[in-house]
Amino acid sequence: MTPRWWAAVTLAALLAAVALIAALRVPWSGPPTPRADQIAALRELPADAVARGRAFHTALRPSTYAGMGFGLVVALVLGLTPLGAALVRLAGRPFNGHWLAEALLGGLLVVFAGELVGLPFAAWRQVVVRRYGLSTQGWGGWAVDLLKGYAIGAVLGALVLVVFYTVTHFAPRWWWAFAAAGAAGLTVLLTFVFPVLVEPVFNKFTPLEPGQLRSDLIAMADRDGVPVRDVLVADASRRTRAVNAYVSGLGPTRRIVVYDTLLRQAPPAEVESVVAHELGHAKDGDVVTGTLIGALGAAAGVCALYLLGSWAGLLRRAGVDSLAEPRAVALLLAVATVAGLVAAPLQNAVSRRIEARADRHALALTGDPVTFEAMQARLSQVNLSDPDPNPVEYALFASHPSTVRRMAAARVWARSSR
Repeated sequence: MTPRWWAAVTLAALLAAVALIAALRVPWSGPPTPRADQIAALRELPADAVARGRAFHTALRPSTYAGMGFGLVVALVLGLTPLGAALVRLAGRPFNGHWLAEALLGGLLVVFAGELVGLPFAAWRQVVVRRYGLSTQGWGGWAVDLLKGYAIGAVLGALVLVVFYTVTHFAPRWWWAFAAAGAAGLTVLLTFVFPVLVEPVFNKFTPLEPGQLRSDLIAMADRDGVPVRDVLVADASRRTRAVNAYVSGLGPTRRIVVYDTLLRQAPPAEVESVVAHELGHAKDGDVVTGTLIGALGAAAGVCALYLLGSWAGLLRRAGVDSLAEPRAVALLLAVATVAGLVAAPLQNAVSRRIEARADRHALALTGDPVTFEAMQARLSQVNLSDPDPNPVEYALFASHPSTVRRMAAARVWARSSR
């Protein structure tokens, strides 16, 4: 059997595994959210806050859509014309076209070109966020964070590029197998190291001061059967006025993280409600589920790319002979960009189901739907959310249930519990 046949079989097996995990671990039946309850909840929210949230998203929409569109166009122009291959060749010219120089420098140059095109739209979004008072960051701090993100991306990108093209160079027929295993392993590794290596680059974390709230959060986690290493406070206020909390990490790295903005703006009961939701993710193993699906999906993507390499017309458009050569990196990024845009609505639909399950967990753990509703209203107002967004945009882009849906679910839960 040929490597291509084995790649096809492996791809089918990986996709079947993803489907099986999703079928078993994703809650496909969501809680009821009657439209009447949604409308009632919307009417109880302050009208000026609802109008401000909608105005904010209206102001953000042009920069968001324009950024997505231009990013896609640049990826396709670089990937589906010889321009991307020419950039890689240019980067490797000082090193006599050595394949490793083309892989590393050429790959980073192509990625940087895409980032450069997206920079004006990111700045445009920052202008809107600052105008509406959600951002507390000056342009200097924003630029520093941007450079930090570029630096981390460059390090990870360099590692991936060097390893990937080393494998394709020395194993031209079976590179897909090694690369698939590496992609899956890297996905799992990042789940463990991100909380301890990457998060501290952007935020300072300090232990929550001993007191009633800390004791209550630890007790709630113990009651829920979710061991946590610590309760930390993130200095989010230096960047934003938004409120949030999350449970980060797996096993020995798991900790509850609370924004300092949440502690300042919400009473303890509402903080507990938010943390109870995040404990639901840990209780149901949502991070493990996401990691498994991500790892298997990454491996499947590599196999699909290998099979795509037999499409002679695609290679001819990109001006390359094979996907395994460094000059094809722009083509790989173009395919990944298109695949990401196509898969995003499905990923968001899965995310909304998982978030709704975590909401139910929070309601059951706290037994306090009134506080849950109050917290959802606060999140919507402070974070400038649209509590009842356009259905099309909601289906395509929303990773969480809307505010009115979450409040409606709480009302249904309250009636059923009675």
